[in-house]
Amino acid sequence: MKSAPWVEHVIWWQVYPLGFVGAEKTSTDRPAAEHRLLDLLPWLDYAVELGASGLALGPVFASETHGYDTTDYFRIDARLGTLDDFDTLVAEAHRRGLRILLDGVFNHVGRSFQPFQEVLAEGPGAGSARWFVLDWPDGAGPGTEPGYRDFEGHHHLVALDHREPAVADLVVEVMGYWLDRGADGWRLDAAYAVPAPFWADVTARVRSAHPDAYLVGEYIHGDYAAEVGAGGLDAATQYELWKAIWSSLNDANFFELSAALERHNALLASYVPLTFVGNHDVTRIASRLTDPALVAHAVVLLMTLGGTPSVYYGDEQGYRGVKEDRAGGDDDVRPLFPPAPADLSSVGQGVFAAHQQLIGLRRRHAWLHRATTQVLQLSNEVLAYRVTAEGPEELVVALNLSHGPARVDVGGAAGVLAGEAAVDGAGALVPARGWAVLG
Repeated sequence: MKSAPWVEHVIWWQVYPLGFVGAEKTSTDRPAAEHRLLDLLPWLDYAVELGASGLALGPVFASETHGYDTTDYFRIDARLGTLDDFDTLVAEAHRRGLRILLDGVFNHVGRSFQPFQEVLAEGPGAGSARWFVLDWPDGAGPGTEPGYRDFEGHHHLVALDHREPAVADLVVEVMGYWLDRGADGWRLDAAYAVPAPFWADVTARVRSAHPDAYLVGEYIHGDYAAEVGAGGLDAATQYELWKAIWSSLNDANFFELSAALERHNALLASYVPLTFVGNHDVTRIASRLTDPALVAHAVVLLMTLGGTPSVYYGDEQGYRGVKEDRAGGDDDVRPLFPPAPADLSSVGQGVFAAHQQLIGLRRRHAWLHRATTQVLQLSNEVLAYRVTAEGPEELVVALNLSHGPARVDVGGAAGVLAGEAAVDGAGALVPARGWAVLG
């Protein structure tokens, strides 16, 4: 699948709206619509200043709690606002050159989803019963609650039956509706739990009307390339690289990262993964790393390796947060943001500046989108690699985890484009715990 040309240049700033604006935890706490989507407007210029060219939104549709329990795909969650608020946000983002990526939860729904409520009210004879995988007790009738397949043991998340044509029709209609309203693409939540033939049907139909839409699936494990190809997707989330980045930095084991880069090169031969060092489902990179001083090293990797990069809101300020396996365990990584950029603490300015510098470098070298890597020097604590694409362009990246300066092979590169290094005929001297991008 060849993505639309604009995707080569996009760098997402990912926001989890319900947390960002401090919405109530459940929709029943807010029966009347707020207009909190408009709270994002002061942050659009901030995203541009950061260097982002796209706004990736977490769930914005009517739901029961955290947004991943959708109840109405055609309505904005009342805790966030109205359709007019959404239209305003999209228009203002586009006016600044920011693309919009929506989060589509099409594997499962909340119990208040109307077709499931019909099942509960009408029993086995409900016309929408075929939308779900149900187990009816003997003698079931109206008002009987069946057993049903849920999402990974979360009983409030009712799994859809993707063998049912009406489910595919709904997903196509939903995706097309919001693309018509100005969205530029979809992140497909829990795509790994949905059969590839379902995605193949849906994506083909959506692309017939919206050929430039960007469609990326959430895949945590499995054969990424096969799933992307079979489902007609543009990309999959690159969890393998995410894990290798923080793990290799923590363990001072660049051999792990080197092996992951070989796998990453292989994926780039068939599609361009969505890359990240943080998102709404994982512990923040500043908390994941045992030495927060290495956050910049992680961002260097994110911005110099092939992929479509995504920066999770707050990571660019050095926010900390730990995801825990308990009720409410996501709250720490989905926080309220201040009312405006001027209200941010000065503590994060250094991390923000590093992101700006590296995102700027990435945007000046858009060919990095499909770039592959060649390792030039490898030890536990020192890694140097060359990144190239089909043209003559190339960059060399040097990372030093040791507590002393390291002599690094930079493949003849002579100029330091970012970071710090002393270059001479024998290579480059990279400071302790330092990094450099050379060209």
